[in-house]
Order: sequence, then structure tokens, then C-alpha cells
Amino acid sequence: MAGRQELPADPEERARAICLRLLTGTPRTRGQLAEALRKREVPEDVADAVLSRFEDVGLIDDAAFADAWVESRHHGRGLARRALARELRTKGVDPTLIDNAVGQLDPEQEERTARALVERKLRTTRGLDRDKRLRRLAGMLARKGYSEGLALRVVREALEAEGEDVEDYPLHGMD
Repeated sequence: MAGRQELPADPEERARAICLRLLTGTPRTRGQLAEALRKREVPEDVADAVLSRFEDVGLIDDAAFADAWVESRHHGRGLARRALARELRTKGVDPTLIDNAVGQLDPEQEERTARALVERKLRTTRGLDRDKRLRRLAGMLARKGYSEGLALRVVREALEAEGEDVEDYPLHGMD
């Protein structure tokens, strides 16, 4: 193929070349790189040795990756701890590192973010019947990983502040 470099025949050199090429575009986790090497049929012992060396020299740092991921995806997309943890799990990050990274988000910050998301979306739901507004707003928060209780409370308070009668809105669980 034109434009595609031939990989070295030596498995260790091939593994290094694959990892370096993948790391050039964006940071990756050890799990993501291990999967790429597995797909390219690099022997497991060679892959482990290369990945360990990359960790030793700081080219792979799953803890830093997880911290940056949480910071970026929470502030950029408004994702809650639960959604962030799910994404990091799919990237092969160790559960302890995931807990540490998402633990940096305190509940107050998460609630402030949920409120900001609802405020932004609130305008687009005006004119809809109140049950549909509640479902849309709470559903948006649920898709971003917010708990049902927090989502319903934040939506209820936002609608109430807007002058909506929320007396008979559910506090927990939608019927």
C-alpha cells in the first residue's frame, strides 16, 4: 500500500513501531496498546516487555490518562462519575486508577455540572408539556451518567425556578 510503512520483521521492533505510531496521534492506555498488539499478532511476552518498557520511560501512564480523561470529559461533555468510569473501563484502565480519577470529582462539582446542563437544555423544552420536559431533561442527565435521584431533583428545581408547578412531579423514579 502506498503511504504505509513496512513494519520490521523482529516482533519486538514491530511492537515498538506499532505502539509509537499509535501514541503519536493521542495518548493511549496500556490496555488499548495491548489490544492493538494482540490484533497485530505480536507474541504476548514480547508485547508485555515492550509495554512495560514504555511505562518505565513514561510513554504510557494510565493514571495520568485517567486523570486527563476525567477532567476533559467532565468539563467538556458534562459526564458524571458513573459514565466516566464506564468509559475508562472500556479503555482497559485498572479499576483502582479509575476510582482515583473519578474520585477527584466531588459531589458538589457534579451537581453544579448537572445544573448547568439542565439550564442549557431548559430553553429547548419550553412549550412542551411538563411531563415530556421532565423526561427529556432527566433523560439527558441519565445518559450522561447522573443518578436518577440527582437528575430528578435538579430538573424539578430548575422547572420550579422557571415558574412551573412541580408539586406532583415525582421526586424519585418516573412512573
